[in-house]
Amino acid sequence: MPTPPGASRCIALTLALAVPALASQVPFEQAARDLTSSDPSVRMRAVQLLKATPYPEAAVPLAKVVTDPEDEIQLAAIAAELNVFLAEQIVPRKRVGFIIEVRNKISAETAFSTGPTALGPRPVPAEVLTALRTAARDNNPRVALEALYAFGALASEPTGARRRDLLSASGPDLAAMLGAPDPAFRFAALRVFGRVFEKRLQDDPIETTVGDAVITALNEADRGLRVAAAEALGAMRYPRAVQALTDLFQYYAKGDLAAASFDALARIAHPASAPLFAAALTGKTSGLKGTAIEGLARLGDKNNLAAIQTALGGERSEGVLLAGNFAAVMLSQASIDPLTDALLRPKFRDQVWQYLVEVASGHTSAFARQAQDPDARLRADVADILGLSGDPAALAIVEPMMKDRDPQVALAAARAVARLR
Repeated sequence: MPTPPGASRCIALTLALAVPALASQVPFEQAARDLTSSDPSVRMRAVQLLKATPYPEAAVPLAKVVTDPEDEIQLAAIAAELNVFLAEQIVPRKRVGFIIEVRNKISAETAFSTGPTALGPRPVPAEVLTALRTAARDNNPRVALEALYAFGALASEPTGARRRDLLSASGPDLAAMLGAPDPAFRFAALRVFGRVFEKRLQDDPIETTVGDAVITALNEADRGLRVAAAEALGAMRYPRAVQALTDLFQYYAKGDLAAASFDALARIAHPASAPLFAAALTGKTSGLKGTAIEGLARLGDKNNLAAIQTALGGERSEGVLLAGNFAAVMLSQASIDPLTDALLRPKFRDQVWQYLVEVASGHTSAFARQAQDPDARLRADVADILGLSGDPAALAIVEPMMKDRDPQVALAAARAVARLR
């Protein structure tokens, strides 16, 4: 939990060092001051101290060295910033049995790929996000990529007015990054675009100059970049992309690029795509059938339910059947039990997680029983899903869960409450 205001002035904060070579104890205030030293070795030592003991008050002072002239100091500072906000903080170095030293790397890409649940409930200051976004334009490709993924990982935290400010400030920067010469960096920028601008309930429409930059990336020569662009547009639910995605899907018809384009159309769920979904519903490709069911469910027309149920007759694919369960919940308020049951099955976890986040908005009461399930893993998942729903009505369920006997459930609930308030 955050330290009460003024506590750092009343209590001598000490950093217990995990690195034997730095075995003395240094006051927090001294380490923070050392971050501004003209001596690079002093700045590096201070960053290492704060990385080893990721105290919340270190976040803003560390932001100043995320853009340090020395590359190695920048990389250490980026790792230190991440460690402040991770749900499970990493000890960079530790001794096992006083004999073997184990080094644990703090990876921005790993934190990003884990998703929003990688973070704890602490709010990320705007200064930190600004510094990381600035460092993502660094001349050193390694620094730039690490800063970009760190920004993407932490930028999922802000909500409300802080999120609106973040999107307004970061949109033009991310759009410009899509023109970078390094394909690996453009790929990362597309992934981060999709994460940061993933559509939420209260979001304003995306600025066309920002969203259209991602549409342009559909013309990339590299197939992987085109798939990443389609995935980002789907996450953003950007309606101006519908025609370009439709053209791409109809041109390729099959393969990864066609699948990514069709999935993006299903996530955007524009009425113009209804004929495409209807055609795929009766096709022989189970993957497209499942995606079509998702698109029809998101369109919200209850008249589609009968056609969906007919298409599911004799269906054996569990993934497609789960899409049918999603449609039943969205279009007829059916039970969420088949979806929550599938959460604990690794093969379908990602699929049903997305479904449940969508279902939770406006239907938080449907999760009341699962919030008290005997399985702690399910309770923790429910807390996180409700937190990501963006529906403040979920507070009535997740606030009591902060006192759950399982620490992971309590952590997930605290994270959810921080997002919903």
